[in-house]
Amino acid sequence: MLEWIWKYISVLLVSMVKFGLGPVVGIAGGLHPLEIILLMILGMMLTVVFLSTFLGDIVYEFMKNTFYKNAKVFSPKTRRIVKIWNTYGMYGIAFLTPVLLSPIGGTLVSITFGESKTKIFLYMLVSALFWAPITVYFMEAITHFFTSLWV
Repeated sequence: MLEWIWKYISVLLVSMVKFGLGPVVGIAGGLHPLEIILLMILGMMLTVVFLSTFLGDIVYEFMKNTFYKNAKVFSPKTRRIVKIWNTYGMYGIAFLTPVLLSPIGGTLVSITFGESKTKIFLYMLVSALFWAPITVYFMEAITHFFTSLWV
């Protein structure tokens, strides 16, 4: 019983930090794909709620006062993020959060651009609902392919 709880917690914590690693940990732990999907969605949404609700204003003020005080220097990564934001807005950031950014990164970018907490939560939820099954079944297929090569 305790072993399954640790497996659930590990998938949840990994999904909070890096969404794409949740299936790797879940498959390695022997969890069912539906369990992994639910834990990934829960992990991403816990990060989004925690950052946007409790730390959102603090992080926004910190980013504004430190990184955007002298907005002359842009890295290629920041230019891409600003270009995505200007082209697609919150839709683009939420869509790319599980794949390219992390739940932490996508939430911080959304907060930095001044998006409302409700919109951040809703768009990130839709994005997690979309990407979780795709990532889990993609990793399941890769695992099945490589294990069939070795057997």
